[in-house]
Amino acid sequence: MPSAIEQIVDSYVRLKNRRGLDELMMHRQRLAVDLKSRSGGYDFSLPIGQIDEEIAIIEAGLSRLKAENSKTSSGGSEANSREDW
Repeated sequence: MPSAIEQIVDSYVRLKNRRGLDELMMHRQRLAVDLKSRSGGYDFSLPIGQIDEEIAIIEAGLSRLKAENSKTSSGGSEANSREDW
C-alpha cells in the first residue's frame, strides 16, 4: 500500500499541480532544516530520515510531471494545467 505522501504526490502529478508539489517540497525542506538544527537530549535521526525519504518521493513526482509536460508540449497538444488550484 502506498504511503500517504506517495498518494498525495501521485494526485498532484495526475492533476498537473506543480505549485502543490513545490509547496509540499518547501514545507518538507523547512522541516528538515529545523530538525537538523536542533540539539539536546533527543535523537531526531528517525524523523529526519523520514523527511528525506518524502523529499525524494516529491522530487520523483516533480520529475514525472516534467516528463509528462515535455511529452505534451512536444506532441503539439496543450494539456489543461491545474496549477491554480
